[in-house]
Amino acid sequence: MSLPSLGAAYRALVIGASGAIGSAFVEALQADAQCAHVVPLSRRTHPGFELGNEASIAAAAVSVSASGPYALMIDATGALVIDGHGPEKRLSELSAERLLAQFTVNAMGPALLLKHFMPHLAPGRAIYAKLSARVGSISDNQRGGWYGYRSAKAALNMLLQTAAIECAVRQPQAVIAALQPGTVASPLSAPFTRGTATLTPAESVAGMLAVLDTLQPTRGAQFRDYRGALVPW
Repeated sequence: MSLPSLGAAYRALVIGASGAIGSAFVEALQADAQCAHVVPLSRRTHPGFELGNEASIAAAAVSVSASGPYALMIDATGALVIDGHGPEKRLSELSAERLLAQFTVNAMGPALLLKHFMPHLAPGRAIYAKLSARVGSISDNQRGGWYGYRSAKAALNMLLQTAAIECAVRQPQAVIAALQPGTVASPLSAPFTRGTATLTPAESVAGMLAVLDTLQPTRGAQFRDYRGALVPW
């Protein structure tokens, strides 16, 4: 898999590189002859890095800046199960603590990543991609449930959209994208995917990279699934 639209010798950064999808992104980019360098970032590579700690995010951004600028940045952070708690199925299960945890990991943290890492996006054609989720689509919500996760992903999508509008002024050739990776098989997703067709992380990543390569700059973010189909906000 390659991204010819980024040209030769582009540099890439994968945030959340220790997860199933993040590590698959790193492997795919390392195999791309056009990618001169890929930097993996996670709590393994940067001890103390936490989405709820802005100082750790700022420090990580400074530490990887010397390897930039990056024509491709991928934020593969996020979690469905936090502190042993899965998604709420009904209102009676809501708690302020669990809602705050979901927003910290799936909305606030990614917004702070945008704040600190976007300045290291390369000039010219460049891509900032963030893993999102179809359940974060307000108009596509037909089943209810999963209150905290859905709401945090919906907030994430708005943050991406707002950042993309700002970015378009300074970097009109940049692409900001929310990606729906499909239902990916992993140890963490196993309890929620029984009886559902799943993709391997490598299959999902191959699809998402192919989609990113085709996207053109727009005034605002683009929400696509791993096959390239538009996902409604």
